[in-house]
Amino acid sequence: MFFGKTTTPEFGWKPTTDSPLTGITRNPWNLERTPGGSSGGSAVAVLAGICPLAVGTDAGGSIRIPAAFSGVFGHKPTFGKVAVHPPSAFGDVSHAGPISRTVEDGALMLDAMKGPDPRDWYSLPDDGIAYRERVGEGSLKGKRIGLSPTLGYHEPAPAVREAVERAGQVFAELGASVEPADPFPQSPWPIFEVLAGAGMCALLRAMPPEKVPLMDPGLVDLCRSGEAVTQQQYVDAIGKRVALGVALNRFFERYDLILSPTMPIPAAYAEPRGDGAPDPINYRDWLTYTWAFNLTKNPSASIPCGFADGLPLGLMVTGPLYDDLSVLQACCAYEEAAGSVWPSPQLTAALARAEGTPDENVKAKIKPLS
Repeated sequence: MFFGKTTTPEFGWKPTTDSPLTGITRNPWNLERTPGGSSGGSAVAVLAGICPLAVGTDAGGSIRIPAAFSGVFGHKPTFGKVAVHPPSAFGDVSHAGPISRTVEDGALMLDAMKGPDPRDWYSLPDDGIAYRERVGEGSLKGKRIGLSPTLGYHEPAPAVREAVERAGQVFAELGASVEPADPFPQSPWPIFEVLAGAGMCALLRAMPPEKVPLMDPGLVDLCRSGEAVTQQQYVDAIGKRVALGVALNRFFERYDLILSPTMPIPAAYAEPRGDGAPDPINYRDWLTYTWAFNLTKNPSASIPCGFADGLPLGLMVTGPLYDDLSVLQACCAYEEAAGSVWPSPQLTAALARAEGTPDENVKAKIKPLS
């Protein structure tokens, strides 16, 4: 039963959560930081204990980004596994999936969400898998895992790299064969930028003219930038996307899973700063990994893997097309082996009133990974 609508930026257009209608949604770990977006309200509601489960949508990372920045679990299923109606403005890069506190809860929610709907032309037949029953059954023994702190094209912050490499050691201790392997030789961003720009332009054209002045000005500017995309650029981008997906399929002939950072940094600032620090304005500088797997449609999840600067970090676990079960089972095994790397969340303001400086008190309670 749904009992509330959580906040998002308009049409889920950016990786932070703010809009002229609802204002700024802030990260409970540090109120100066964003919980990520676009499903930032969902992640905060789960983190703060307002609800145990929340729906997320993900056209470029909008489930996994807030999961990483907020320290919860988020799963972007294989495209089409969860039917969507009405259709997303972003077409077949947009997925829907669960955000939860634990992997088991996420599997339970996927059981409820998955399956076809005649109103969604893209939706897949039900796979018949009981994810909640099987999520704890998987073993990592013998699994071939590619560990890629950069995905082949972008170096993360040192603390993020260390956390991802430490997570790789946990997978190895659980019996997996873990080795460095990058799935991409270069950034697929030019492909995503063309396709997203064309979708944004179409979104603006479909909007009644009298409604455009009510939209977030940043969203309108982004939509209008898509007007520069030519027909030839769009057709070329589709062809390059197909080649990218085929190349990743071939990568998964050698590996069962990819481990990588969800985000290259801890949570960005919630408000513009103008000093070069990660914020809502310069998001293209730090939105670097998640969208690649929207282009390829693969199942991809973010699970907490560490803590830096008083903020959680996310590990992205990605698997072959249609193999959501392996992704969830791997996350479940890691969650059980690594244990909690921070205390149960408390709203920063409440913690400050009760105990003093929030970051220092939280850090003092952190259980380190071994």
